[in-house]
Amino acid sequence: MTTRLAGLQPEHDRRIAHSHARCGTLGLSRIERPDFAPLGRADLTLARERHQRLLVHATPVMEMLFEQIAGTESMVVLCDASGTIVHAIGDDDFLGRASKVALRPGVNWSEPAKGTNAIGTALVDERPTLVHADEHFMHANQFLTCSAAPILDPRGNVLGALDVTGDHRSYHQHTMALVNMSARMIENQWLSGDFRSAMRLHFHARGPFIGTLVEGIVAVAPDGRIVGANRSALDQLGLSGAALRRCNVSSLFGTTVGSLIDHFRSPLTAPMAVRTPDGRQLQLVAHVSWPAMRRIDEAETGVPLMPPSPAPAAQPAPVQGLEAGHGSDPALQALQQRLRSVCDRDIPVLLHGEAGTGRRRLARALHAASRGAAGTFVVVHCGALDRADTRTIPVALQRARGGSLLLDAVDGLTASHQAQLLTALGKLVGDAAPMNLIMTSHAPLDHGTDAGRLDTALFYRLQGLSLRVPPLRERSDLATLAAEMLADARPGGVRGGAPRLAAPTLARLAAHHWPGNLRELKTVLHQACTAAGEAATLEPSHLPEGFGRDQTCGPTGPGVAPVPSSPAPLSLGEMEHQAIAQAVAAAGGNITQAARQLGISRNTVYRRLKQGG
Repeated sequence: MTTRLAGLQPEHDRRIAHSHARCGTLGLSRIERPDFAPLGRADLTLARERHQRLLVHATPVMEMLFEQIAGTESMVVLCDASGTIVHAIGDDDFLGRASKVALRPGVNWSEPAKGTNAIGTALVDERPTLVHADEHFMHANQFLTCSAAPILDPRGNVLGALDVTGDHRSYHQHTMALVNMSARMIENQWLSGDFRSAMRLHFHARGPFIGTLVEGIVAVAPDGRIVGANRSALDQLGLSGAALRRCNVSSLFGTTVGSLIDHFRSPLTAPMAVRTPDGRQLQLVAHVSWPAMRRIDEAETGVPLMPPSPAPAAQPAPVQGLEAGHGSDPALQALQQRLRSVCDRDIPVLLHGEAGTGRRRLARALHAASRGAAGTFVVVHCGALDRADTRTIPVALQRARGGSLLLDAVDGLTASHQAQLLTALGKLVGDAAPMNLIMTSHAPLDHGTDAGRLDTALFYRLQGLSLRVPPLRERSDLATLAAEMLADARPGGVRGGAPRLAAPTLARLAAHHWPGNLRELKTVLHQACTAAGEAATLEPSHLPEGFGRDQTCGPTGPGVAPVPSSPAPLSLGEMEHQAIAQAVAAAGGNITQAARQLGISRNTVYRRLKQGG
């Protein structure tokens, strides 16, 4: 009599009965000892080499899955499409018993070899399968409970199976769900790898589920044909893989490839609402690489396209790379060397320091120097997120896959947005399209229950390399920076060329405290150039009116004496910026604490600091 488990449907019983019937047809005996002979070492090595890509995708997922079931007298098993085990990890206490039935690499667990079992039956039915205790055909296997899910490629071909096998007495009803989710994670990685340079459409009936393991994903050819899909896409659309590949974007979602490209050119565009032929409404997000965009546009128009040229205002400032010797300040050179050391090592990077010190510029340089340079550089301004905003963070993480994500002012995240970020990061574990995670803040990150601190779990998830970006008053290359900015402000190709700084002017600049850092220097030099007209030299008289009158700190330039100046009244805006800057400094860079001290909102502090810098 078959042991029943709570919640199993008659369909399960029919599948087990059909498997037993197949075993009988094959002439298998329930009481005979199965063949446990593994492949020879050379043959096993060849099998593993043949399935190297499957092993690369599956191994980290298996390790994560095993962490979820550790201590349950179980093991995680990966088989190829023939049912041969190519990798296994498990509890030491269970491995001894498992060795009796040869749950080890090189042994075949197809139905013809071992009778009804989760691995073999899942490969036959191409469906997730649970086989518990005496549901196994052979008596020798009836002390086991096995939960297996097939692993399919984007075209529906079976790659292998993922399985958790354990003592039937320690069976847990959630194991099957964990195995199924893990198999889908491997499938999604495989799909992303196969169609990395193609358009991929991610969708779900509920927008927040885009980016999770239950999202549907389809790959689209330049002419709009559907060329691949994951299992969730098939389930949501109610189609077989073969039927789906006979569809195109227009027949499936009621839109065109060109419309999708136009809609999703911006990296943080909201999902598009589409409707399927049977009337179901879905939320859809498109991932389009430039090679895919070019091929699709050429397929539609027949005209080869040049890469898009955004308007100059939309272009970020030119980014200097992380090459050795860039900049003459030793502290900055040391910082760049540290950044080079973690490039492409999947280590979160925090750049902390005062506003205007060039943290975002360094983040872009890190992106440009990484393997993800061809991907998207996505910026989330954490301190400006609305409390009701639940979309920006998960959508940004999806856009940044294969590129870089900058969490600007990460110390400004509210508790609810911290929870969103932690959840979204957890869904990317084992992602085949990794990203550079870069953050900026005013001070090193801290955790705890006080306002302005990170949740402890998120704090440890974001732990990585923490680097302080030096403020301008601590740098020794002011003259070099000023010369570079002047060349940009008045290029040599225009009449008059780039001006130079008179010695007294440089002394005035070196004596300044620079609360706005590089942004303030750029503004001051731009105003000086405007005042100087076509003059070849910038004199102290060309500097903005009132510049240098509020000196709260001495000069930092080596060997440069401060220039005395008579006090003058500050404007209301200048006094406000000064008060906010001083409050932030007194709070050690903690924006929340400074805002509470000043009696204003945190967003106001961010906005005033940016305006003042």
